[in-house]
Amino acid sequence: MSPADTLEVAPGGALAGTVTVPGDKSVSHRAVMFGALADGVCAVEGCLMGEDVVSTINAFRAMGVRIDDLGDGRLTVHGVGVDGLADPAAALDLGNSGTSMRLLCGILAGAGIRATLVGDASLSRRPMRRVSEPLNSMGARIETAPGGTPPLRLAPAGRLHAIDYALPVASAQVKSAVLLAGLFADGVTHVHEPAPTRDHTERMLGTFGVAIDYGGGHAALAGGQRLRAAAVQVPADISSAAFFLVGASIAPGSELMLPAIGVNPTRTGILEILAAMGADLTRQYERRCGDEPVADLRVASAPLRGITIPPHTVPLAIDEFPVIFVAAACAEGTTVLRGAEELRHKESDRIAVMAEGLSALGVAVETFDDGIAITGGPIGGGRGDARGDHRIAMAFAMAALRASGPIVIDNAAAIATSFPGFAAMARAAGLRIAS
Repeated sequence: MSPADTLEVAPGGALAGTVTVPGDKSVSHRAVMFGALADGVCAVEGCLMGEDVVSTINAFRAMGVRIDDLGDGRLTVHGVGVDGLADPAAALDLGNSGTSMRLLCGILAGAGIRATLVGDASLSRRPMRRVSEPLNSMGARIETAPGGTPPLRLAPAGRLHAIDYALPVASAQVKSAVLLAGLFADGVTHVHEPAPTRDHTERMLGTFGVAIDYGGGHAALAGGQRLRAAAVQVPADISSAAFFLVGASIAPGSELMLPAIGVNPTRTGILEILAAMGADLTRQYERRCGDEPVADLRVASAPLRGITIPPHTVPLAIDEFPVIFVAAACAEGTTVLRGAEELRHKESDRIAVMAEGLSALGVAVETFDDGIAITGGPIGGGRGDARGDHRIAMAFAMAALRASGPIVIDNAAAIATSFPGFAAMARAAGLRIAS
């Protein structure tokens, strides 16, 4: 294992100052994708240039889209229209990015592109039939590996037909894939979700001139629409901010300001959960960034208490649970999460990997098929394995703020997929990461 793949954090410390986290990963992916499909030239500002979004950029470049990187998160995307993509000459390697793979399935199936989609070891274990099955029911031709995992092979299948689809599991990626395929289909495509999930696709399609009806767990659009070039300002990522929100909450003497954080109501489960635990957290200067609401978030240390996490917040905080588990380990009493079986199908099995790591640090943990119970108490030092999962690596880094000894995290290089520069930013705020 290379030194760059290991993160070592000394115990204690506090977080202070202003932390400007990178652009929202979900919004960045969609800005690139929709810009590529638009008629005209799109300007994107604040784009997250982490490895996952770069995988999306490279995929569209391989299909003939010119994308200029102007630096500092600024892109110029020269759209080719919904009918302008070309078959790639080689397999599209999407690295660690499930968003890239699943959303591209919808776009490429609709556009009639012949392609093979591959990924790294983590992505190659993730379930893809949840996307291929509804798309194939629309007339697409998508083959998975025997276990329903990547690589995915897409072949042209003629014009798709609209479907009325009820998601069996709440998933913004599957919802988005079906809606994007619906852009190319005959008729009106309807998607129903069992619980609301992030609605960045619906909001941004509207920005690009697509007529879409959504709300209340339902979205519908008619096929045959074209995208009109638009400028996109990407807000700061609440999923990245979550690590600092928890870190400042658990470390005595901490106070942080995080400016211009996206507070889309389908993403603010972390704020609701921390508030219920007693966090000292306020929103300031609420405003809009394009079609997305943003606010400056102020957070200071406060004694946290264990809670039963409200079921409705689970899909609204699905990416933030690794660091929420760290907050639970520092809270008085027991925090219980149920109804989150989806966490077992992320970049890693986040229930199992977090439970293993917290137990190694002396935290009392009980796992269920669909959740976890964590009883707060002292956190020791130790060594853990992030299993190549960026969010687990960053969560355990923040746990060091309350640990009695150093925490060493192996297989942490994947942090660069969503938060390049995390170590330097966290160190500047007060986290004692070894240089």
